[in-house]
Amino acid sequence: MQNDGCGKKVVIVGAGQAGVSMAFRLRQKGYRGSITMIGDEVWPPYQRPPLSKKYLTGELARDRLSLKPAETYEENGIELLLDRRVARVDRAARRVFFDGNDDNSLDYETLIFATGGRPRQPDDLGDTLPENIFTLRAISDADAMRERLAPGKHLLVVGGGYIGLELAAVARKRGLKVTLLEQAPRILGRVACSQTADYFRHLHTENGVTLREGVSIESFEGPEQRPSFVKLTEGDEVSFDVAVFGIGLLPNDTIAREAGLECAGGIIVDGWGRTSDPDIRAAGDCARLPYRGDMIRLESVHNAIAQAEHIADDIVCPGGPSYAPVPWFWSDQYDCKLQIAGLNLGYTKVVTRPGTKPGAFSNWYFKGEEMIACDAINDARSFMMAKRWLAVAHRPCPELICDPSWDLAKF
Repeated sequence: MQNDGCGKKVVIVGAGQAGVSMAFRLRQKGYRGSITMIGDEVWPPYQRPPLSKKYLTGELARDRLSLKPAETYEENGIELLLDRRVARVDRAARRVFFDGNDDNSLDYETLIFATGGRPRQPDDLGDTLPENIFTLRAISDADAMRERLAPGKHLLVVGGGYIGLELAAVARKRGLKVTLLEQAPRILGRVACSQTADYFRHLHTENGVTLREGVSIESFEGPEQRPSFVKLTEGDEVSFDVAVFGIGLLPNDTIAREAGLECAGGIIVDGWGRTSDPDIRAAGDCARLPYRGDMIRLESVHNAIAQAEHIADDIVCPGGPSYAPVPWFWSDQYDCKLQIAGLNLGYTKVVTRPGTKPGAFSNWYFKGEEMIACDAINDARSFMMAKRWLAVAHRPCPELICDPSWDLAKF
């Protein structure tokens, strides 16, 4: 039975992709109650992926980052509170409190956490980073970094995941000298097979990046507010003008934990986004959700949209199926486009398939004989087929995938 929510109140903490998708989906589905979305930045909701790509290079203007035209929030009856921080939640009273001030609060019938995540940074640098060391999550981070990414400068990138590699590529295209440090034995160690890592290692070294794997930073040295080199535990030093950390994302679940919700590396939710409190749900990067027998966080735009919309559908019309994501991701580096379908959790085998165009290929992950993921390098066709197969039970075996004479479309 549809619940139009007339007279009800939805409060969404977080004004990113998940929060915006939630609010507009509720309206599209006929929800008539009030919707308030709270953001802790001064800017209206915007896209984050371009911050490490075209926005950082100056190819994309700030106004093109916006998720929606400003006037559409008012037109759809969505109250947008910006530059406001939620300090705590009183679950018994169903109220959120701002800035620790008990006189500044808002009541709710349904509360949504869409608070996203924050970049990891080393503890020894304190809460306030020196002026030439950055993490990249917000427009303000990208603006401050861009001012310092002048040709000829030396950028130190700490972290060999996709964000770190994207930043290295952007800096090289802008004419900077780049050194990338990865503590693990190889880049992309947590997220990709060695075959995919080998390709990107070669791509970056061919483009002039000094890439060092299996090394750790012992200390930052130089002026306190502007360090100029790092000492490595291996005994040598690396100088730099600007440094950026790309070492992962932490879920913004502090307020949820302090409110007594079940959290473990994110806010624990079920297949309908429900937390341990039936009146509170969570979506996007902050949520830890069930996926094929595991509990995971999915840090992707696609998941933020799809999960938020699934929750909105359930609020308006309860009783539908559990959320069953087919994860996908992408990364642009130099002239290479990587597209990833699925998650390679627990893979036991990788097979490589050449693409139909020069320089295109794909790495396919299998758990036993079950295909679970694909890394497609300049190979959109393989990516699209992998997404299609991951949504169904019947999938091709490794022998078919690695046979270049076999037509993917005939399966």
